[in-house]
Amino acid sequence: MELLGSTLMATYAHPKSTPTSFLPAIGTMTSSYRDRFPHYNLMHSLSLPWRPNTCYKAASNYPTLDPYCTRSQRMCESTMLPFVSNRTTLFTRYTPDDWYRSNLTSYLESNTSRHNSERLRMDTSRLIQDKYQQIRKTQADSTQNLGERINDIGFWKSEITHELDEMIGETNALTDLKKRLERALIETEAPLQVARECLFQREKRMGIDLVHDEVETELLTEVDVILCCQERMKQHLDKAIAQLASDRTAQHELEKDLNDKQAAYRIDDKCHHLRNTSEGINYFRGVERVDATVSVPESWAKFTDDNILRSQSERAASAKLRDDIENLLVVTANEMWNQFNKVNLAFTNRIAETADAKNKIQIHLSKTLQEIFQTEMTIESIKKAIKEKSAFLKVAQTRLDERTRRPNIELCRDMAQLRLVNEVYEVDDTIQTLQQRLRDAEDTLQSLVHTKAALEHSLAVKANTLYIDQEKCMSMRKSFPNTLRLVGFC
Repeated sequence: MELLGSTLMATYAHPKSTPTSFLPAIGTMTSSYRDRFPHYNLMHSLSLPWRPNTCYKAASNYPTLDPYCTRSQRMCESTMLPFVSNRTTLFTRYTPDDWYRSNLTSYLESNTSRHNSERLRMDTSRLIQDKYQQIRKTQADSTQNLGERINDIGFWKSEITHELDEMIGETNALTDLKKRLERALIETEAPLQVARECLFQREKRMGIDLVHDEVETELLTEVDVILCCQERMKQHLDKAIAQLASDRTAQHELEKDLNDKQAAYRIDDKCHHLRNTSEGINYFRGVERVDATVSVPESWAKFTDDNILRSQSERAASAKLRDDIENLLVVTANEMWNQFNKVNLAFTNRIAETADAKNKIQIHLSKTLQEIFQTEMTIESIKKAIKEKSAFLKVAQTRLDERTRRPNIELCRDMAQLRLVNEVYEVDDTIQTLQQRLRDAEDTLQSLVHTKAALEHSLAVKANTLYIDQEKCMSMRKSFPNTLRLVGFC
């Protein structure tokens, strides 16, 4: 009995303790446990080492009979074992070989995972380096292309600037020559008026003195010469105006092209200096799919080249026209001056024949001529004043024009704007007043001329025709413009 008791105590009361990580072998399970509890895969158990209770789900105790008395209940409570190590029947699911194989499998999987991870890291690092170098090379190529584009723009910009300077110089030269031509054309009005005045005055001869003499013939020739010179000047003046319009058109195209080139140069230069660390860079999704270009390098270069060629052609035509105008001014001045001398010589010969009437009209004619001179000086001073006021008007209108370019809300009708508008009206009113005064002065001058003619006619009635030739005609012809004025110089 003691042996049996010892056996019972050794078998049930003091069971051999097992480590908590021991996994019972599947092969030692009884058929009842296999049928009653579900099967759990080894890999599932190995994949959850932090949940050891998963391995003991099959060892859960579900009693089927409840105790019917207090004693039975106490016996049940005393005989129930709360831990696995105290169960009366001990079983295992796995063998040591399974355990070693499981560890070996874990080691192999760990090695494989680490090897794959290491290979992935190396491939990824190499891929990153390759793509970085590729992108850097692509960016360097783009930067180089931008630099070449900037050089191209700079070359054409310098060409346009050079041609624009030449065109501006040519336009200014032609403008100055046109002004000279206009002044020369205006200067011809005085000799023409004098010649016609002489013819008109000579019509006042009376009696037998009303003869078609050499003086009258030369005067008629002088009128024809002056009218012919005026006609040629007007033709060349029209050509100059048309050529200036063409020059300004070509200049405008050059300036527009230059402005575009400057804007493109600034943009490309900014793009050329952009780096990965620059400020202002940002994402613009889809911008690479937007094609806003309107030209290719060939058409782009041809456009500027055509503008330059057109400007050069216009400059050549303008230079040729200037030469023609220069020659015309010299030729017309010589023609009018020679004819003027012929008329004066004829008058001198005619006056020399009869010097008796020379002193009879001298006093009155001198006074009239003096007043004519003063009126002419007054007219010149008025013209000068008008010219001076024109500068003020240009400044005021230029200021107003510049202020129209103020952006958006800055287009304010402020006090400066109102004052500029008033200034334009004031200066314009002043110019209009001076022009009216100029017309009055010219009318006065014309009145003086007619008064002088009336005086001469009145004296001629009392004197003779030669007195008219001496005092009226020759006195007017003393103010014939010199050569410099005839060619447009002041």
